[in-house]
Amino acid sequence: MTCRHGDAIHLVTPSAKGCEECLKTGDWWVHLRLCRTCGHVGCCDDSPSKHATAHFRATRHPIIEGYDPPEGWGWCYVDEEFVELPDQTPQVGPIPRFVG
Repeated sequence: MTCRHGDAIHLVTPSAKGCEECLKTGDWWVHLRLCRTCGHVGCCDDSPSKHATAHFRATRHPIIEGYDPPEGWGWCYVDEEFVELPDQTPQVGPIPRFVG
């Protein structure tokens, strides 16, 4: 299968120096994911709140990037597969580490 959502990959500015929602509520995360459509920074599905997936469900923005530190891989929620990214997003750091 080949991802059909490459047109959703944009150069973005990260929305926060950590999971945007967790920073507001005082929660913690394991890893961060960056929406390559709008720049939303959310926590991964190993984190209690799973904000990156919640962002996808709310917006339907399909592509995320592993973001802490920039990991260089992409994932398409719609096609459920890893995707090649044309570039990595520079970290707006330093990003604090949170492990519960």
